[in-house]
Amino acid sequence: MVWFKGKQVGRYVADIVVQNQILLELKAVDVLTRVHEAQMLNYLGATGLRLGLLLNFGKERVESKRMVL
Repeated sequence: MVWFKGKQVGRYVADIVVQNQILLELKAVDVLTRVHEAQMLNYLGATGLRLGLLLNFGKERVESKRMVL
């Protein structure tokens, strides 16, 4: 759940969380954009996790982006 000033303002369900430390966000798009990166940073902030991997399966080879808060 996402909280702001003590009130629930949203809900986020992570694609995968590894060992309660790493957030994996899975995509299947032609190109990872800044919007996807901003979304990952928002998810990291909302979950309190510091490390995330943005994985894109929309190409012939898997594309990955490591994100740290």
